[in-house]
Amino acid sequence: EVYFKNLSKQKQKEVMEKNGNNHKLRVCVATCNRADYSKLAPIMFGIKAEPQFFELDVVVLGSHLIDDYGNTYRMIEQDDFDIHTRLHTIVRGEDEAAMVESVGLALVKLPDVLNRLKPDIMIVHGDRFDALALATSAALMNIRILHIEGGEVSGTIDDSIRHAITKLAHYHVCCTRSAEQHLIAMCEDHDRILLAGCPSYDKLLSAKNKDYMSIIRMWLGEDVKTRDYIVALQHPVTTDIKHSIKMFELTLDALISFNKRTLVLFPNVDAGSKEMVRVMRKKGIEHHPNFRAVKHVPFDQFIQLVAHAGCMIGNSSCGVREVGAFGTPVINLGTRQTGRETGENVLHVRDADTQDKILHALQLQFGKQYPCSKIYGDGNAVPRILKFLKSIDLKEPLQKKFCFPPVKDNISQDIDHILETQSALAVDLGGTNLRVAIVSMKGEIVKKYTQLNPKTYEDRLELILKMCVEAASEAVNVNCRILGVGISTGGRVNPREGIVLHSTKLIQEWSSVDLRTPISDALHLPVWVDNDGNCAALAERKFGHGKGIENFVTLITGTGIGGGIIHQHELIHGSSFCAAELGHIVVSLDGPECLCGSQGCIEAYASGIALQREAKKLHDEDLLLVEGMSMKKEEVVSAAHLIQAAKLGNTKADSILRTAGTALGLGVVNILHTMNPSLVILSGVLASHYVNAVKDVINRQALSSVKTVNVVVSNLADPALLGAASLVLDYTTRRIY
Repeated sequence: EVYFKNLSKQKQKEVMEKNGNNHKLRVCVATCNRADYSKLAPIMFGIKAEPQFFELDVVVLGSHLIDDYGNTYRMIEQDDFDIHTRLHTIVRGEDEAAMVESVGLALVKLPDVLNRLKPDIMIVHGDRFDALALATSAALMNIRILHIEGGEVSGTIDDSIRHAITKLAHYHVCCTRSAEQHLIAMCEDHDRILLAGCPSYDKLLSAKNKDYMSIIRMWLGEDVKTRDYIVALQHPVTTDIKHSIKMFELTLDALISFNKRTLVLFPNVDAGSKEMVRVMRKKGIEHHPNFRAVKHVPFDQFIQLVAHAGCMIGNSSCGVREVGAFGTPVINLGTRQTGRETGENVLHVRDADTQDKILHALQLQFGKQYPCSKIYGDGNAVPRILKFLKSIDLKEPLQKKFCFPPVKDNISQDIDHILETQSALAVDLGGTNLRVAIVSMKGEIVKKYTQLNPKTYEDRLELILKMCVEAASEAVNVNCRILGVGISTGGRVNPREGIVLHSTKLIQEWSSVDLRTPISDALHLPVWVDNDGNCAALAERKFGHGKGIENFVTLITGTGIGGGIIHQHELIHGSSFCAAELGHIVVSLDGPECLCGSQGCIEAYASGIALQREAKKLHDEDLLLVEGMSMKKEEVVSAAHLIQAAKLGNTKADSILRTAGTALGLGVVNILHTMNPSLVILSGVLASHYVNAVKDVINRQALSSVKTVNVVVSNLADPALLGAASLVLDYTTRRIY
């Protein structure tokens, strides 16, 4: 909360003194329709609960006062608010001209009301044409405006109206970090922007446990079960009315074919709504046994209906915003909400031009349960807004300040892209080879490229870019959509910045290297970078034995010893990005020297380098080769020779391997006593040779409470590349950064 971090208690005291200790802030809340009231009501309740600070005046206008739209002003009265003024401002006709005339009528009537009320501040919500009339009137009459939900992006004329209100408003309450950044980019003063979250979430996040079956039965029938019905809410798109009516017709056809009980809410009062209602009646929706068509559902009951629905479909902002709080699947049709931030529960069908495409989306989404999303709020918006209101200094001039920060784009999901193979470019930087692969969402390596890893930084970076460009070009040919680039590399990595801090001795000239910037700039793709051990753990979490496991550890047994730790489904990096350096757990105070400079590390016993060292010693003493083995004169002694000798009965080689397995097992015991995972995954070329030894050490040395841990060998053929790919696939499809 940037605003309140900068706001001291002394500042609030000074504001109270300037405004006069006995002066109450007179707040006018103007509500135009059922949707904006659901956002304004929590604020109104908060203002009403603090009469020592505020006076509340409520003005009702717009579709609240129209019978065809449910006379929704009654729910304001039922909430025990005194309505100071009712303004009939809607000119019927439901076309573009009627919308313009409605704005004009509101502009004619509002000045008299505002002159009588003389509010200190007017609260205006959202992006409706009625709200534009309110903001215009207040701005021209020098009344301060607090705009709720500015800075957001959608796909219709609402965008233009919302941003126009932003330019008229003096204070801004936004719901997401991106919206805040958009407001800053629109030159609004950062000190007058509050990132509070959506006020409706204050009610949403405490609503789901209430009695809901009676509400479901009341609106959909006695025989309906939870997660077995659909809520449909679709509005006209005023910039393309003809297409939006056709899309609504296709939606109804798809819903009829899908054959599930469906609650259809009437559209709003925008131009085109009358034609949409005609489509409903032409198809007999109001009399169809599977459909219930209603003009209005009280917000408290609507919450319960969408929270327990099998799916919500349409183009209402409610679908991409509020419904995410419950993890209910949503199908967002058309362009009306294009640009909105969404949780993973939302599937976009932007070109809803066929019944089959909408039907396919219903088949994909219906009945799923997604993680609950808090993109738009955490349930504490109203206290922040009230504190913000109390801090307003009425003696300050209304003139705005200006600044121009950058804005980041959002990534979203689209039904057309699902028909392609969502993929990642995975890069693995090893001590010997440099590999690049196209990896699909299912973990299939579609195409792989391998080159020797150059010795210098410049040559290495040039080769990475060349191979990535080649792979990205090939991705088009194999119908793969590249979402980003994931890089797995040895050494200590800062994944937040995409920088290799310190490299292993196996990769030269590879310390303090920024990988993200040059690769992202060259490929115009997001880039993620992490340590190879962490990538192996991520690969197991997404594709391997770790899938669905809350706490597990991956140990890589290869040239070196590395690993990654997954705790509560998340990767642990540590305060200095040095977590999971499992190869450097010390298991002997006077053991052999490790490459890190210490003694007795697991890596000094059990790594491929350590085994090669011991194999050379035996070979130099002519104790390595046994019957059945042979070596060419120029052949380099390796760990593989030691393993082969042990299998053929070489007792000294076997003793070395048993010592290595014991050292690794002792390290695993230390991990069990520290992290208490439910699963240990051994990965790498030596894993199968160590697994039994590790299990034996656990049985002998571990506490009884951790002996039940499951120790398995990885079944992934290429964990480094798969882990690099999962960096991309997890983040881009989750859409939370």
